[in-house]
Amino acid sequence: MTLDEKQAQLVGFWVDQGDEVVAPMAGEKKTSTRYEEATAHGIGHLTRVYGTRPVDPGERAAWLWSEQARLQRETRLGIPALVHEECLTGLAAWQAATYPTPLAWGASFDPALVERVGAAIGSSMRTLGIHQGLAPVLDVVRDPRWGRVDECIAEDPLVVGVIGTAYVRGMQSQGVHATLKHFVGYSASRAGRNHAPVHAGGREIEDVLLPPFEMAVREGGVRSVMNSYTDIDGIPVAADAHYLDDILRERWGFDGVVVSDYFAVDFLRSMHRIAADSSEAAALALTAGIDVELPSPDAYTTLAAQVRQGTLAEELLDRAVGRVLAQKEELGLLDADFTTAPPTAVDLDSPAHRALARELAEESIVLLSNDGILPLVADATRRIAVIGPNADSTEALMGCYSFVNHVLAHHPSTPAGIALPTVLEALRAELPDATVTHAVGCAAEGDDRSGIADAVATARAADLAVVVVGDRAGLFGRGTVGEGNDVDTLDLPGVQRELVEAIVETGTPVVLVAMTGRPYALDWALPPRATPGGASAGLGAVNSPAAARVSEEAPAARRPAAVLQAFFPGEEGAPALARLLTGRVDPSGRLPVSLPRSAGAQPYSYLHPVLGGRTDITSVDPTPVRPFGFGLGYTSFTHTAIEADATVVAGASFLVAVEVNNVGGRDGVDVVQLYAHDEVASVVRPVAQLIGFERIGLVAGESRRVTFDVPTERLAFTGRDGVRRVEPGRIRLWVGEACDHEEAVTTIEIVTAP
Repeated sequence: MTLDEKQAQLVGFWVDQGDEVVAPMAGEKKTSTRYEEATAHGIGHLTRVYGTRPVDPGERAAWLWSEQARLQRETRLGIPALVHEECLTGLAAWQAATYPTPLAWGASFDPALVERVGAAIGSSMRTLGIHQGLAPVLDVVRDPRWGRVDECIAEDPLVVGVIGTAYVRGMQSQGVHATLKHFVGYSASRAGRNHAPVHAGGREIEDVLLPPFEMAVREGGVRSVMNSYTDIDGIPVAADAHYLDDILRERWGFDGVVVSDYFAVDFLRSMHRIAADSSEAAALALTAGIDVELPSPDAYTTLAAQVRQGTLAEELLDRAVGRVLAQKEELGLLDADFTTAPPTAVDLDSPAHRALARELAEESIVLLSNDGILPLVADATRRIAVIGPNADSTEALMGCYSFVNHVLAHHPSTPAGIALPTVLEALRAELPDATVTHAVGCAAEGDDRSGIADAVATARAADLAVVVVGDRAGLFGRGTVGEGNDVDTLDLPGVQRELVEAIVETGTPVVLVAMTGRPYALDWALPPRATPGGASAGLGAVNSPAAARVSEEAPAARRPAAVLQAFFPGEEGAPALARLLTGRVDPSGRLPVSLPRSAGAQPYSYLHPVLGGRTDITSVDPTPVRPFGFGLGYTSFTHTAIEADATVVAGASFLVAVEVNNVGGRDGVDVVQLYAHDEVASVVRPVAQLIGFERIGLVAGESRRVTFDVPTERLAFTGRDGVRRVEPGRIRLWVGEACDHEEAVTTIEIVTAP
């Protein structure tokens, strides 16, 4: 290969890039290179040929097949392009199914279902000639003020790793390569601001932020990784060989391809300012381990010239090219036949897609409180008022990287191309004998209160009000959550709280539905949570029993009768919600993130040490309103008779068994959660750490023994010497309804090998 041919394999080209902002700095970074010129020696990637504007999938496939045939025919080497697309909530293309956002994947605690979703998405992509998907996001949530929280899975690294790895397995089972992002540290930015610096300690990075990526590499066999935009302690990840080479490749054995996040190579010059020009930025990134520059030719167009000038070793160019060609060979591109006709009629939103989307939505909705009003009794709810900015909104069902919110927002005259029933429509379909009225009340954003009076009147005339509030996802200031939409408050956007409180004051029972992309401070809408029986009174507290704190709560105010949390539940989210309200489906979602008390207590994680929780030595109470792992149902479960191996050798696995009992009057689903606490360690450890979870369905009155086989590596941490290991000592184990509920408790002793 000539130097120009090698260089061409290391860049992408965004054929359809227009003026719409669908990536950071996309307008400013629009390439002036002509496509014909860029592909004269071949091309590495074609960027988002389906996902940049609304194009008919069959017609676009015909263009893509002909273009791949042209590359084979008219370039000297005849190497086709690798095609990549966004696929965070389904294939981001017109007429393609939109699944719940990843935060909902976490709420489901169901990796097997997420694997099936990944396979369904991968199948659609492969049919269209797409080879690589830019998902999943394995950033561990550290601060809910960050706009990209809805793209993340959870605040717990085990949940992120297990569910993210399941998605990787599903997608790659269809011959499409998944791409982990954003490696690493992106979600730990200061104050939850996008692209902001990260000043995380080495132990936090090693023990919290890296493990999900390691799991997806070692256990999921992922084939592609994308760098993080951020800098960690002053060094941008895009130029840091410590992460991209030493850890990713040498320590973990990753042998796939590292692609740049869009424009990240040039950001070394324009934003991080550690490079004087594009040539220096390209050399820094290539040397650190970024193989392909996306989305279009930019800094990497200087690589061939740098080699000719002797300022860049050709071995670095060859290293990246070898990885790219190996990936193309693995995907079957080098032998592909594009003279055959492409698919002309592709159903990207088939009944099978919609059934999966509904199942995931149903499993992900979290019931936060319920005074007994749910499930609805038809005879008592003849007149239902459906109120709120998200009650009759299709956009409110989907996250930032859904095609509707990401692309069609720039094409308002183009229909969505998929069925998107709203909550209002779904409730009318679910309750055909009820009289269902509607009022908006207020917008998701802004301070216009003019519609609240009409909403109040509508609620007064009803037996029940379902009030649907929350977010509108978008990018860079368009919307209330999403990429670039960071916040400094965790109050509901606009005047939505005023709307809810006005409806509650009518005396009409209210079911509040928060349809959001981040957890909001809903303490005003939720009754105080009494400490569950068997909870550890001092868990995370110093001289401050939790039970005493609960008893000091203010007397109950007038609140909604029930509150549900739905994290952007996708195209079938509204029917799923309607089925849950009427009791056709039992709520089984659990919080993948703590429900915050206030923005001022952030960043917060349930993985905090004793002094990171509530104490009497500070006046600030960071305790969440509802903890990680919490979620109610229409029945009740108990967890008893826990047993575990008495001792276990570090590096081995141990068994923990617990009896799960459905003690309510209905069938239901429990998410059994196993937590651990290292009672005395050489470094500060969290008061609770999830080390196992399993969804199980039990009929009323049924009991089942659930057994966890736990590798001791899940208890590993980075010691004072910087080495990650499993330390000998006593470990407290428990199962309960959430991270702070020690219902069934036992201990094990970890010992060193003889």
